[in-house]
Amino acid sequence: MKKAAADGSPVIIKKYANRRLYNTETSSYITLEHLAAMTREHRDFKVVDAKTDDDITHNVLTQIIMEEESRGQTLLPVSFLRQLITLYGDSMQAMVPGYLEASMDSFRRNQEQFKTAVEGAFAHSPFAEIAKRNLAMFEAAAGAFKPGANGAVPGTAAPAAGGTAEAPPVKTDEMAALRAELARLQDKVDKLG
Repeated sequence: MKKAAADGSPVIIKKYANRRLYNTETSSYITLEHLAAMTREHRDFKVVDAKTDDDITHNVLTQIIMEEESRGQTLLPVSFLRQLITLYGDSMQAMVPGYLEASMDSFRRNQEQFKTAVEGAFAHSPFAEIAKRNLAMFEAAAGAFKPGANGAVPGTAAPAAGGTAEAPPVKTDEMAALRAELARLQDKVDKLG
């Protein structure tokens, strides 16, 4: 559920011709990173062109995605992007937004069910620590889809302003074992479902 301003309306962000963003709630200039953080915190906001008062929220959110993708946080595979581009102007174009929204909602629900199943299945077993690591790895991989997640891998340092975080080196054998364990857990979840 989205959190709105104190009066229940979305926070208004004004975008000026010089590309600066102004948060009317805090009376301060902000960056796209601030808007991304507000999105992860479920803060409801509306971005308007300061001169025309047009709603440009969609454009700014798309710009945030492009910024994330350019930093190496690739979430959208090239094949998906190609398929999406082919749908512009297609007779099915009107159905795509609703389909994508429903798919993301389903993904989030499945992620929560998976988390609950894994935690319950391994709560008091010797595999509990392995399950926790696998769950952390799963959450990191799916972090961009989960509202409120920052996309950082648990246990790694967050990137400095303008920088990127470097993941610690992981042994190939350990990674293969984690992948195998994750596959076994997925099979159990599928059987529970």
